[in-house]
Amino acid sequence: MRLIVATKNKDKFKEIKDILKGLRLQILSLNDLNTNIKIKEDGNTYFENALKKAVAVSKIFKKDLVVADDSGLEVEFLGNKPGVFSKRYAGENASYYENNLKLLKELEGVERKKRKAVFKCVVVLVKDQKLIKKFEGQLKGFISEKMMGKKGFGYDPIFYLPRYKKTVAQIPLKEKNKISHRAKAFLALKKYLAKFLNNR
Repeated sequence: MRLIVATKNKDKFKEIKDILKGLRLQILSLNDLNTNIKIKEDGNTYFENALKKAVAVSKIFKKDLVVADDSGLEVEFLGNKPGVFSKRYAGENASYYENNLKLLKELEGVERKKRKAVFKCVVVLVKDQKLIKKFEGQLKGFISEKMMGKKGFGYDPIFYLPRYKKTVAQIPLKEKNKISHRAKAFLALKKYLAKFLNNR
């Protein structure tokens, strides 16, 4: 049985595949399939965007299970921005670096206790264009004053975790895949899929 992860983001897929390893499923990304599907993520919520992606892919691959996620960073001081615009915060085709830079500039001079932030992730599992289940995860921390660390991607270099005294980009992937917002949502999905496959 195949599970298609509705993403072309290689960094994200690497993490997801690592979290889901051990399941009796062939796990594929959109890069592994002969499709040039383009999906506009214009929903108002993470759930809307994730569902839109999963349903669009499910329309093409009707027999397969499809999973999609949408996630974002919410900074309390900025009124929970960037939120659903996290990926394109500094512009439509912005790099991770540009997004990080924009956020750091907006928080310049803001004291540590006002730099609270949360990473949120919503994952949906779809079959035959129908939602089977939704999973959620979040990770709380602070925005650091500069980029630190080379691991991870996205906003990881500026997302500081007090209990580690490090940013997410400074902790090993193995550790990140136990505690991150995406890990929590996908571990819940993994648990569900293990039961689902056992009952077949």
